[in-house]
Amino acid sequence: MASSSCRISPIVPLFICSLVVSSLVCPAVSSESSGRGPANQTFLAGQELQKLRRIRERLKKINKPAVKTIKSVDGDLIDCVLIDQQPSFDHPQLRGQKPSDLPERPRGHEVGGLVEASFQLWHLSGESCPEGTIPIRRTSEEDMLRASSVARFGRKTMKDVRRDTTGSDHEHAVGYVSGDEYYGAKASINVWSPLVAYPYEFSLSQIWVISGSFGDDLNTIEAGWQVSPELYGDNYPRFFTYWTTDAYQTTGCYNLLCSGFIQTDNRIAIGAAISPTSSYGGGQFDISLLIWKDPKHGNWWLEFGSGILVGYWPSILFTHLRDHASMMQFGGEIVNSRSDGFHTSTQMGSGHFAGEGFGRASYFRNLQVVDWDNNLIPLSNLRVLADHPNCYDIQGGINNVWGNYFYYGGPGRNVRCP
Repeated sequence: MASSSCRISPIVPLFICSLVVSSLVCPAVSSESSGRGPANQTFLAGQELQKLRRIRERLKKINKPAVKTIKSVDGDLIDCVLIDQQPSFDHPQLRGQKPSDLPERPRGHEVGGLVEASFQLWHLSGESCPEGTIPIRRTSEEDMLRASSVARFGRKTMKDVRRDTTGSDHEHAVGYVSGDEYYGAKASINVWSPLVAYPYEFSLSQIWVISGSFGDDLNTIEAGWQVSPELYGDNYPRFFTYWTTDAYQTTGCYNLLCSGFIQTDNRIAIGAAISPTSSYGGGQFDISLLIWKDPKHGNWWLEFGSGILVGYWPSILFTHLRDHASMMQFGGEIVNSRSDGFHTSTQMGSGHFAGEGFGRASYFRNLQVVDWDNNLIPLSNLRVLADHPNCYDIQGGINNVWGNYFYYGGPGRNVRCP
């Protein structure tokens, strides 16, 4: 494997009213055919106008002034924003600060060689963000209009918490370690473009850094790739981050959609599409991610590939994670909305079961954790769990080339998963 992020082996909601010259203009609707009188139409139009105002107020907070804007081939606009003007520094406890000093990397972690950042589609333009800026995917009105709630735009649902119940609409196939104090995790994650069957479902593969109980005090840090038509408006796999300190209730968000994660690198746009991706029976690509707690300052850093320091989650954001993590988790998650009365056909990973193996099933490899003394070490007690194994499964293993690894995923709905 090259020392880059990839391994090569032997992807408009209808808004019924529009704002034109400060007037709300809506399609003509007959009160006889709609069952609504003029008063109701005016009330609904007023609701839509209020919603649009809330959206535009939110966009002003998310989209910061750009030094330069780059148009990606997939339609994204990437704004190059001065590093100290990014959304993170709107946080009351971070306002006026500068990014932290560079962290102390874990011992046993090799950094060097060619640092490859061109794994995202926006790099195909040949443009880059200047030093002193960071690339931020611009959020549009259309992005927010797709959301089920403007107030919760950019957040996961609280249903994500209950991973041990078959009643949840979130399904997982994961490897995990627990029972110790953990200060970081590393893995190489195979990247695919799984089918997501319905707009409000998603498919992701990620690392979870977890502390607290699976109740209201849950702290998590998360990073990986996801396909989310609701969040991004398409079916490309995208590099993402997430955090919460109260079980996804009122804190945290994806990417840079709220104040929290502080980005420091000018080459990677969080939320931008990944390219290339793996193909069934063909080339396989993965991204290597390391999340660890800097022993000097206590912040949780994210490194991509061979040495790219993407940024960090300040320790002040958290309660339990100010100290250490109590669980590290790796794997896939999907949403099963049962929109047509059956199990969803949204795919996890490659959309194929673990038993198909390399080139066909998706994988995580080289799973490691960081111990109390900032050493990167192999896992010693990896356990695997699939909460709906007839729909998505997982098989773990260990060898001299991949260390601790597992294959995982599946097609969702099938004869054994009705």
